[in-house]
Amino acid sequence: MSWIVKGETGDWEIVVGLEVHAQVTAESKLFSGAATGFGAEPNTQVSLVDAAMPGMLPVLNAECVRQAVRTGLALGAEINRVSVFDRKNYFYADLPQGYQISQLYHPIVGEGALDITLSDGTTKSIGIERIHLEQDAGKSVHDLHPARSFVDLNRSGCALMEIVSRPDIRSPEEAGAYVAALRQLLRYVGSCDGNMDEGSMRADVNVSVRRAGAPFGTRTETKNVNSVRFIMAAVEVEAKRQVALIEGGGTVVQETRLFDPGTGTTRSMRSKEDAHDYRYFPDPDLLPVELTEDYIDACRATLPELPVAKRRRYVEALGLTDYLADVLTAEKANAAWFEALSASLATRSGKPEADMAKTAANWIASELFGALKRLGKDIDTAPVTPDAAAELLALVADGTISNTVAKTVFEAMLETGEGAAAIVDAKGLRQVSDTGAIDDAIAGVLDANADKVAQYRGGKEALFGFFVGQTMKAMGGKANPALINERLKALLAG
Repeated sequence: MSWIVKGETGDWEIVVGLEVHAQVTAESKLFSGAATGFGAEPNTQVSLVDAAMPGMLPVLNAECVRQAVRTGLALGAEINRVSVFDRKNYFYADLPQGYQISQLYHPIVGEGALDITLSDGTTKSIGIERIHLEQDAGKSVHDLHPARSFVDLNRSGCALMEIVSRPDIRSPEEAGAYVAALRQLLRYVGSCDGNMDEGSMRADVNVSVRRAGAPFGTRTETKNVNSVRFIMAAVEVEAKRQVALIEGGGTVVQETRLFDPGTGTTRSMRSKEDAHDYRYFPDPDLLPVELTEDYIDACRATLPELPVAKRRRYVEALGLTDYLADVLTAEKANAAWFEALSASLATRSGKPEADMAKTAANWIASELFGALKRLGKDIDTAPVTPDAAAELLALVADGTISNTVAKTVFEAMLETGEGAAAIVDAKGLRQVSDTGAIDDAIAGVLDANADKVAQYRGGKEALFGFFVGQTMKAMGGKANPALINERLKALLAG
């Protein structure tokens, strides 16, 4: 559904296309052997190729090609059997060669699509126009000296996949949902870590406005927006700026703009060049990339179960709610933890894994995620393992401890790293299932509350919970709740 900007002269529809730059997961750069790790000291990960020293020739990194192909396959996109690298000529201080090696006319991946789900539950397919491989530029640093700028070339030459959408996006929400879904897919595939705060995934946001049904308007490109929230904000404020400009008698200029998160506005950066301004031509130092069917099939065989398929399986085969399926598939690590817990719990309990899935899913959503948030950790750094959690849940399943006691044991596990059984034994927390002991405790409670017993037997059945609580209190919280309920009913009826 289109998101309408209410102008003074009527309604305007926004049209958005996104160019997402995703740094390829690889140990070295696209055309050199230099490292790609984030956070290194400036200019310590720069080869002679990256610095454009005379006579240096690029050598294509095969892993970057493989990751781009795997990404295209995950998007259901066409994999081009022949692709060509071009030189895109322009000058920046942090672009030592004076050109960027990219792909214009013959990209490695062609058309595909990505389905998104919106907050109202509706879905929409966003077209992917292409994915091409290209080098990243370096980084200009302007805040270290009042009169000078510095250049860090660590990022120069890192491999990027530029994932170009069709202009199918019609609202800030759709833009956010698209980037979030794309990030999730890339992280599942393992072709990009998706760390937007580190700049390894960022978007150029193309926005135009038009009257409903009219041709596309003139677009602007807001560069290098590095969070889903900021992408949504950039779409909204730029659309409103364009509407106000047009209605005020002005004209939207095709230009590159920047989004300022501090002010929530966009500002002009430079005029927007067209493709011919970059004087593209095939790079004479690089041969065309030719892919065989066997190579593409081998790439396809390495793909994991993707988020949409995994979510469907969790709902249809495991009986999870849509909410739990969404939570557990949001990150690949969440799903892996859940599946490891379900398998371990099934082994310990002797029950089918499908039967244990709901128990595992509910515990992760209600207990584990809450604890991780409190501790400021993510699931990759969780203080407990799936097997340790399975030990805890198995103790609940076999009646050794109650759910209430399990919460206490879990807190102790987080603090000490000890196993659940060891904590239960050390603290004497095992649940009492001796009916004789339970009967004795119940008898004491009933004797001490003869008036309430008379009221209960007279029809005031709401008092049953009172007797349960008093019995549990008398047994120090260690009695089996199911047995307490069973024995209380029998003794109160006598």
